[in-house]
Amino acid sequence: MERTKKISMETALRVIFFVVFLGWLIIWVLLPTKIYENSWNDKLRTKLNSTYFGDQGPNLLLFTFPIMVIAALSCVYLHIQQKSKNFNSKSVVNSRRLAFWRRPLLVMAPLGIVTATELAFAAMFIALLIWSLYNYLHVSFIHLDMQKADEKVWQAKIRSVAMRLAYVGNICWAFLFFPVSRGSSILPLIGLTSESSIAYHTWLGHLSMIVFAAHTIGCILYRAVTNQMSQVFEWRRDGVPNLAGDIALVFAMAMWATSSTRIRRKMFEVFFYTHHLYALYILFYILHVGAAYSCMILPGIYLFLVDRYLRFLQSRQRARLVSARILPCDSVELNFSKSPGLIYNPTSILFVNVPSISKLQWHPITIASNCNIEQDILSIIIKREGSWSHMLYQELSSFSVDHLNVSVEGPYGPTSSHFLRHESLVLVSGGSGITPFISIIREIIFQSQSEELDVPPVLLICAFKKFADLTMLDLLLPNSVSHTQISKIKLKIEAYVTRENEQSFAESQKHIQTIWFKSHPSDSPISAALGTNSWLWLGAIISSSFVMFLLILGMVNRYYILPIEQKNNETYHFTLTAFWNIFLVCTCIFIASSAIFLWCKKQNAKELEGVLYLQVPTSPTSSGSQFYVADRELESLPRQSLAQATKVHFGGRPDLKKILPECEGSDIGVLVCGPRIMRHEVAKICSGLANNNLHFESISFNW
Repeated sequence: MERTKKISMETALRVIFFVVFLGWLIIWVLLPTKIYENSWNDKLRTKLNSTYFGDQGPNLLLFTFPIMVIAALSCVYLHIQQKSKNFNSKSVVNSRRLAFWRRPLLVMAPLGIVTATELAFAAMFIALLIWSLYNYLHVSFIHLDMQKADEKVWQAKIRSVAMRLAYVGNICWAFLFFPVSRGSSILPLIGLTSESSIAYHTWLGHLSMIVFAAHTIGCILYRAVTNQMSQVFEWRRDGVPNLAGDIALVFAMAMWATSSTRIRRKMFEVFFYTHHLYALYILFYILHVGAAYSCMILPGIYLFLVDRYLRFLQSRQRARLVSARILPCDSVELNFSKSPGLIYNPTSILFVNVPSISKLQWHPITIASNCNIEQDILSIIIKREGSWSHMLYQELSSFSVDHLNVSVEGPYGPTSSHFLRHESLVLVSGGSGITPFISIIREIIFQSQSEELDVPPVLLICAFKKFADLTMLDLLLPNSVSHTQISKIKLKIEAYVTRENEQSFAESQKHIQTIWFKSHPSDSPISAALGTNSWLWLGAIISSSFVMFLLILGMVNRYYILPIEQKNNETYHFTLTAFWNIFLVCTCIFIASSAIFLWCKKQNAKELEGVLYLQVPTSPTSSGSQFYVADRELESLPRQSLAQATKVHFGGRPDLKKILPECEGSDIGVLVCGPRIMRHEVAKICSGLANNNLHFESISFNW
């Protein structure tokens, strides 16, 4: 009975989401048309331009309110889903029906891997932009506004085109910040995570920059042909400040220029630090467009600010690092203490900051542990590849520290173990790309203990450069798993060592080194920023802060701005009005988020009293030492069950074009994580018409 009520509530919420979102999209479609301009606009302004919200009223109601309602209610929906542990067979059937829309249709640079769904939505979004630009121009050319008596028609049209391009760019801004809200309650509604949708942010960023660059060129051209170049740097009191737009464009160009693929890969720090200019970009953009117009793009920015501030609050705490294992494959495994109530799904990521290496750099690391099997420990694996990971590896392998300050944000990831819907799984990894598959295999081991669920058989195809890298396979199984549990899963491993032709005796004699760290009073186990009921608390933050914003905004307009306008008999300062909006949004988010975060932190402290101070093992030969090194012979395949399931190939790469089509089954989930070339190769194979049984999914933070 209770399950039926939950399903009914979920269905009702999905209907509400669909209706509200569809209505919101229809408003965007109608916005540039004659219908909206001639019929709706005047009526809406007459009814909604109150003394409390002024000209912001219509945009707050039409563009901001619907998305904020979806964001708040989606938290309730996700909370219900999280509490419902039952695996829905109906969703599996529906998922198979929609399998075509998940298939990759385009595999090409610079777009990357594009599925049928992504291509369809991209086409509809481009159609919306073209439709909007056409209608904006059509309406504006009919009622062409001549700024000067001697202004010519073609000059007025240049200005009109430039202005309407800005309107189109604003549509891109309305969606720009949704993909980068890591703890978003909206992305999970359509099966997305922040890391999987980062490509959409990139596409929207490129598109908006092209449109805004064209807008700027048009404005400069108009000023040049009408001898008004001085107005390019004008900051008006009663209108749009052009200088604010110029400054915003400078910050945007700096971020755009440093976001190219080459710079991100070779000079990541340049990209990372430059992208922090987004705060100034948002500030001057809102000052340029004004308070009323910014309400059209407010939802994405608002939800991003909520997420960003919660991440800041969580990152102020130091995570309790219990131990580190130095692996012979130039990798390190970090083991953190975690709250037993912290729940995350396989392929989730954790953002990690080590102040002793860099106080500003945060790196996304895939979580290898499973929260169901390892309830008190969260583990991540870091490969020594870039400068940051190299310094971390050097610091740990020097054995000169007995405590390491680490801050974390997250975990972030999918809201369900969606890969279990397939009849069988093929996991393809390259190098450190095996990390997310460690968490998947551990989840399958846990699910195999249930009599109600048939777990899919797994074929793991992993490629490594050196024989020592096979140590990663040692991490597939947690220490607490018994042979009986392993025997319940069907696991086959095909391991390829690409740069060596035979087993190296010297490599096989290397040791795994374990370092245990001392506890510090300021350290605490990793826990959800908002506790066990995090979705409900997030919904409370969104709804309470937004209601608070509306109430205070209404009072400021009615009892502060309006009296000033009546006294001076002129419109209140354009820029100061925008400043009020920015200040009130940030203040309301700060108050609501801080209050709820501190309350949840207090509740978490009570739950963590027995977890906070774990007994740290000491060396049997030196009980007073600060750490000990547990040396043991490297067993590349230490457990007999894994040894029987594993076949090692030397001197070559896996022939995926042969292996994947030969996989038997009508519903095979093909998950790939590794270098871009590998991901693109697997995507092309799965996109073939002859391979309809292969359902592709790429797991990678970098698209």
